[in-house]
Amino acid sequence: MAVITEAAVRELAGFRGQDAPVTSCYLDVDGRRLSRRGDCEQELERVLRSARARANGTTSVARDLQRIEAYVRGGIDRSTTRGLAIFSCSAHDFWKVVALPVPVRSRVVINEAPAVSQLESVTQGFDRFAVLLADRHRARILVFHFGELVDHSELLDDHERDEDGHGHLDRGDAASRSEAQVAAHLRRAAEVAFNRYQGPGFEHLTLGGPDPVVRSLEISLHPYLQRRLCRRIAVGVSASMGEIREAVLDVEREVERTREAEAVAQLRQAVASGRRATVGLANVLGAVSEHRVDRLLVSAGYGEAGWSCRGCGHLGLVGRTCPTCGHELDPVDDIVEQAVEVTLTQSCHVEICVDNPDLDVLGRVGALLRY
Repeated sequence: MAVITEAAVRELAGFRGQDAPVTSCYLDVDGRRLSRRGDCEQELERVLRSARARANGTTSVARDLQRIEAYVRGGIDRSTTRGLAIFSCSAHDFWKVVALPVPVRSRVVINEAPAVSQLESVTQGFDRFAVLLADRHRARILVFHFGELVDHSELLDDHERDEDGHGHLDRGDAASRSEAQVAAHLRRAAEVAFNRYQGPGFEHLTLGGPDPVVRSLEISLHPYLQRRLCRRIAVGVSASMGEIREAVLDVEREVERTREAEAVAQLRQAVASGRRATVGLANVLGAVSEHRVDRLLVSAGYGEAGWSCRGCGHLGLVGRTCPTCGHELDPVDDIVEQAVEVTLTQSCHVEICVDNPDLDVLGRVGALLRY
C-alpha cells in the first residue's frame, strides 16, 4: 500500500499520462454500512458501470478498470480500512493503492491526471492526535496518525496505605497523603505526555477520565500542551483500543470542520472587502490558470465537466479553442478535480470543505489569491 502523506498526494497530482488518461477510483468499503463482502462488490460494480461507458473504447482505461475490479474482488482487509483510493494508468504501468481509515464517496474519474481531491481531504484532516487517559492510579498516553496507533505508553502507580506507628490508620493524614500521591501521579502523566510531544510530536491533545481527575490533569499540563487541547472524550483509562480509536476519529472530524469553517470565513471576509479573493468556478479556473491562487477552497463532492489546454495549461468551462494560446482544448471529465491537482503541483494549499453551507452559497469553490 502507498503511504498517505502530503508529499505523496502532491507526487500523485503531478503524474501525467500524456497519451493515455489516468483512472482514479474511490471506493467506500466501510464495514458499518457495507457489512458483507458482496456489498462492497456491488458498490464497485455500480461505479465501474458508468466508468466503462465513459471509457469510450480506450484500451488503457479498459485495462485500468479490469485491474481495479480484480484487486477489489481479490479481497480487502477491512479491519481498519474504510475507504480505498486506487490510481491506474496501464499505458504507463502506473498503479497506486491507498487504504484509508475513513469512508470516501465512491466514484471513478477519468482525467489526464490522478483525481486527488478526496485524498487531499483525508490527508489534511489527519494531524497527529494524542490521547491522555487517566484515573487516580493509572494513565495511558496514545498517539494516533491517520486513525492508526503510532505510540503508546502506560503508567501504573500503586499508592501505599499509610499507617501510624501503632498500625492504626490515621484517616486525616492518609487522605491527605493519598491526594498528594494522586497529584504526583497526574504530574508524571503530564510529563510523559510532554516528552511524547517533544519526541515524535503531535498537533492535538484530548483527555479522558473522571471529571475531577481530568480537571487536575489539565492544570498539570505544560502550557504548550494546554494550547493543543481539544474537547474531552467520554472514554476511560480501561477502554478498548477500538473505543479509543473511534473517539479520536470523532474529535479529528470536529477539529477539521472547525478549521474549514475558519478558512471559509476568511474567504468571505476577503471577498466582501475586495481583497485578493475570488469565488465561482469560472473565476477560480482563471486564477488557477494564471498561477494566482494561494489557497483553494472546494466543497467536497463538487464536480463539473470542462476543458484544459496541453499547450499553456489553461483551464476553462468553454471549449474548444484555448483563449490564451489558440491550441485545441481537451475535454476534461471533472475540471474541479483538475483545478485541485494543478493547484497542488503549484505548492498551494487546498481545503476540501465538508457540509459547509457558507461555501456552497459562494458557488462551492473559491480562492484566496497571491495578487
